[in-house]
Amino acid sequence: MLPGADLKKRVFARVFLGCALVLLAGVLLHYKLPTLAYYWVQTTASADEWRSRSVWLPDYRVRIEARPIEGVSANVSGLTFNRQSGTLFAVINHPAQIVELDTRGRLLRRITVVGAEDLEGISHVRDDDFILADERRQQLYHIRLGAGQTLVDLAQSARFELGIDLNGNRGFEGVSWDGAQQRLFVVKEKKPLRILAISGLSALYQGKRFDVQVKEWRPVPRNALFLKDLSSITLHEETGNLFLLSDESALVAEYNEQGRLLSMLPMWPGLHGLRGRVPRAEGIAIGPDGSLYIVSEPNLFYRFEREVGPQ
Repeated sequence: MLPGADLKKRVFARVFLGCALVLLAGVLLHYKLPTLAYYWVQTTASADEWRSRSVWLPDYRVRIEARPIEGVSANVSGLTFNRQSGTLFAVINHPAQIVELDTRGRLLRRITVVGAEDLEGISHVRDDDFILADERRQQLYHIRLGAGQTLVDLAQSARFELGIDLNGNRGFEGVSWDGAQQRLFVVKEKKPLRILAISGLSALYQGKRFDVQVKEWRPVPRNALFLKDLSSITLHEETGNLFLLSDESALVAEYNEQGRLLSMLPMWPGLHGLRGRVPRAEGIAIGPDGSLYIVSEPNLFYRFEREVGPQ
């Protein structure tokens, strides 16, 4: 081989390797994989401490994977479990609707919502009371939704607006009611990521003397919130722990009330029994038996259950 040709080959190999390393570094930073790996090791090391005092996501395996919700074609988002009815409620942003599902993801009821622009979150409060979140408007609505009802008019509903960090389609993505402390958790998708705890709302919409407080909930340490976005939130009543769902990270993270990261559930192929990545996770809820439910756009339903013993 000619010396010149050999030199070109070596230069090309070095340039190719350099580009590959740059690309790999970009991927690692984009998905925050070094931080994820650090907390993965840290939470795994705390298994003996927290496994019996938390939901403990590493023990979960998928039981229903990517089942299309019949009767829903697109835009499913937000999810909440109604312990009174034993059913799930999700929202659809276009056209604005609420859908009721059974625990296997089958459509039971469709409710038209009048006056909404971009529904993204829903949370059951008690009895027939629900909270809806409109992302673009950054507004929260208190609604009453009785059995058999098929229409909700937001013009007749109490409303709470919080115009913080207004930037279009990066507003309220998820809501969850904390019955024990009578407060509402609200997550903002990104730019920046925010988790707000709002108390005093029930007195406000009931026309009573109110004391509304809005506080930002933060993990400890701050960089423990390493998710790329926040697409939904749910509070587990039995433990008081918060569960954050990230579409872009394809991850569920469990935090205790003090903000400590306890466990994680990556929704990636080969983990937790998944055959494929959960594509666009938009809603999360937990049932009283501990079953974990996720809805993913356009119309996919997932159910995870805790399995005792080695995975």
